[in-house]
Amino acid sequence: MSRYELRFSGAGGQGLITAGIIMAKAASIYEGKQAVQSQSYGPEARGGASKSEVIISDGPIDYPKATTVDALLAMTQEACDKYTHDLKDGGILLVDSDLVTKLPKGNYKIISFPIINTAKNDVGREIVANIVALGAMVALTGQVSRENAEKAVLSSVPEAFIELNRKAFSIGFEKAMAASA
Repeated sequence: MSRYELRFSGAGGQGLITAGIIMAKAASIYEGKQAVQSQSYGPEARGGASKSEVIISDGPIDYPKATTVDALLAMTQEACDKYTHDLKDGGILLVDSDLVTKLPKGNYKIISFPIINTAKNDVGREIVANIVALGAMVALTGQVSRENAEKAVLSSVPEAFIELNRKAFSIGFEKAMAASA
């Protein structure tokens, strides 16, 4: 049985809880795997470090919290500093290069590109930075297919924003693939 742990971290209000929920939805509904999503934001809901964790497994999930993270998204320096210690050797660290300028030392693969500026400049709306990041995490982890993750995104957003989110997901996926090559 395989267990894969993802953590989406950054500042409260960046949509990282939503990104985690969509990843879990892609894994459970569209991939047929077991998945659980949990979150921590408490007093950080509007600015401090927050996180959304997703556990994906082929079998039952006995413990719903991440203990040894396989892939970590850090959208802020504070989140990177606070959560990188849980990243396992050989794991993946995805960071927003404009906001995470002090990269930690460790035995993991670091992928860095300007996630928020990509949403703003390439997609046209900063508010979809979480979907750009989600596309990147899907590309880097391979835990769900691009097609099924996109289905989960599109089934989770209002109809008026489907094309915006489709574009954000696709650009995030492609940027991550290019950055990791």
